[in-house]
Amino acid sequence: MKTLPHFIILLIFFQTHAQTNTEVYLFDLSVQDGKPVLSNPKNISNNHGYDNQPSFLDDHTLLFSSNRADQTDILQFNIEGGSTSSWITNTPTGSEYSPLKIPGKNTISAIRLDLDGLQLLYEYNLNSGESKPILPKAKVGYHVWFNSHILIATILVDKRMDLVVYNLKENTSKTVAKNVGRSLHKIPDSHLVSFISKQAEVWNIKSLNPLSGEIGTITEVPSKSEDICWLNASTILSGNGKTIVAFDANAKTSWQEVMRFGLDEINNISRMCINPSGNRLAFVAEVSPKGIVDRQVRTFNARDLFGFVSNYTEDVIVERFPNQTMYKGRQKMTEDYDRFYQNTKEASVEVVNRIQLGQTVIDEEISLVDGRKGHQVAIYEIKNGFIASMRFIFPDRETGDSEAVVQTQLEAYNNRDIDAFMDTYSEDIQLYNFPNMLLQGNRQQMQESYKAFFEKTPNLQCKIQNRIVIGNKVIDHELVTVKDGSINAVAIYEVENGKITRVTFIRD
Repeated sequence: MKTLPHFIILLIFFQTHAQTNTEVYLFDLSVQDGKPVLSNPKNISNNHGYDNQPSFLDDHTLLFSSNRADQTDILQFNIEGGSTSSWITNTPTGSEYSPLKIPGKNTISAIRLDLDGLQLLYEYNLNSGESKPILPKAKVGYHVWFNSHILIATILVDKRMDLVVYNLKENTSKTVAKNVGRSLHKIPDSHLVSFISKQAEVWNIKSLNPLSGEIGTITEVPSKSEDICWLNASTILSGNGKTIVAFDANAKTSWQEVMRFGLDEINNISRMCINPSGNRLAFVAEVSPKGIVDRQVRTFNARDLFGFVSNYTEDVIVERFPNQTMYKGRQKMTEDYDRFYQNTKEASVEVVNRIQLGQTVIDEEISLVDGRKGHQVAIYEIKNGFIASMRFIFPDRETGDSEAVVQTQLEAYNNRDIDAFMDTYSEDIQLYNFPNMLLQGNRQQMQESYKAFFEKTPNLQCKIQNRIVIGNKVIDHELVTVKDGSINAVAIYEVENGKITRVTFIRD
């Protein structure tokens, strides 16, 4: 029997994985002056790949979907029993998502997505592990239990989800809303369920009485968030980047920021849940851009082909800056690095300087391949917790004056000296937005716009947070003070014959 090449085995695995790289965090929760206070943070998934959709089985047990091997199963986390985990499901022919406790039963419900594309809602017995479909014909996206026999679910219809109320005892169903979101919750101390309506341009959080079918509007969704949860009967929480925002339905004021996370690990907070006693909160956050880049360096140095390529999106773009394509796609990357490892005995990369701006990480690296030392800069763009593009800058043209020229233009900029500033630029200067979108290619227009800008901004000041010099390129992480605000950006300057010929801006 012919053995498949290593990289082909990896590709078979990755064909089923196009999810967000996320972690599940657990906190102790208290409420002070009506606002949530989180403490004792724990990453309870700590697993590369998809860990998502947490819900509390009871006060001391959390369920969530977690990636293992080539599937996603339901993991049970025992909070007080030594923080131990155990798998509830193990379905070789599919994966499970969105686990929820079924009221009044020792069972849970979860969405099962089979390898053949069949997507159904199943019931799983917590003792025996046996499962059976709850809605054999409905393609369920998300769901919430109103009681042991009334189920509210989103059903996939064409390219949208519709909200349907099922009475399992009477075997009836009724569509009550079209084009809804994934966040479904029982509203505490009420006979209502909340959902997000996407019918209008501005999404709205609405309430539904599953018994009468009556629908009411609560408020607008903050920044088109996909996820909310209820802190209590009147307060809604939602994630917004690195912050948690709250809305008081009684006061009917605007959304207010109640917590901001300075931790690098917390990014793009999404799904939240609170335990029945209201003293614990769990949410999902994407892995940090720095963390995923660190992992790809670590796995590269360990010659772990599987671990290395798992840090990249399926359609990753690899280029020589600014726009010379080297290759596209994880398949080609896997083939190339598999061949590279086979043809080298030793290979390592050391990060000697780093600039991070939002979802972009710029690393200055020293490489060592079979005794040969190299110097390069890698620009990584992160999307959904994976590296979506990697662009290399090599020291193709060594110059002795690149940094001095860029420093001169910086000083002229801060002095608002338009003549000295423009004297550092070539006649054919071009300005770009990263990676290669032309902003301005006319030197006269550039001079006029900067002159007007200098005249209108008396407190203009640019401070260099970090600088990388490689060949004829200078990469500056800049903090620019403009009137009452500031701009955080990266500028990549290219110098030829003592003049700046091209500037590429990366903005947060």
